[in-house]
Amino acid sequence: MPMPARFAIEIEREADGRWIAEIPMLPGVLAYGAKREESLRLRFHAQTAGVSLTAQQPLNNVVRTSLEALAAVLGGTQSLHTNSFDEALALPTEEAVRVALRTQQVIAFESGVANTPDPLGGSWFVEKLTDEMEAAAYDYFARIDELGGMVEAIRANFPQREIADASFTYQREVDERRRIVVGVNDFVAEDEAETPILRIDPALERKQVERLAATRARRDGATVERALVELKRAAAGEANLMPPIIAAARARATEGEMIAALQEVFGTYTESPVF
Repeated sequence: MPMPARFAIEIEREADGRWIAEIPMLPGVLAYGAKREESLRLRFHAQTAGVSLTAQQPLNNVVRTSLEALAAVLGGTQSLHTNSFDEALALPTEEAVRVALRTQQVIAFESGVANTPDPLGGSWFVEKLTDEMEAAAYDYFARIDELGGMVEAIRANFPQREIADASFTYQREVDERRRIVVGVNDFVAEDEAETPILRIDPALERKQVERLAATRARRDGATVERALVELKRAAAGEANLMPPIIAAARARATEGEMIAALQEVFGTYTESPVF
């Protein structure tokens, strides 16, 4: 669950997700076929939004990420990833990664927000937003059902079009300064210093190629082939793919070999452009 920087909405969205998950188990309501109490337990991971990171004045991203992380905690996330402030420019440096980690630790151990399960429970504003988002979510569910389910919706480019439309709307608001992004379309610094970025040593690629070749030389080729055949057999049916994937990994099949095996069964998806 990515966390765009709209503080109250993100807190509410997580609460709303739990409510929607519980509805199928309410008395007389089995809309989604839930049969066990465990089905009510919406556990989720939240990640701060890469889309909110800016290349301009990247240190401002520390503040954005902190707000998004705090919203996730107030919403009850079980797992959290905080982006590094320089990820709009490149892979993060060690310093940027450390700041991202310290952001979580300050929230966890200094803010006190983790001491209460639902600090904003009962807030009229959060409850109002929950009602509005719940109604909007069920509207989406109905539209997807009308298209024949999520697979058919994807084939019809429905989610892709919704994402493209939302991206266009967002960018237009930024360009027209109806949405202020600090350091981008307002509060701009003309003499901004260059931010140091992580640069990967090309020698690392050669070392990885050598490690892969050594692994292939050491492994039992027949065992790998059997594992990949079993993976394809499972993919062709209705079996859970995780056990054969784990077995293939333990046999030292590479990620590429496993993907190629699955592509033989499923083919390769190519998304149609949406404008």
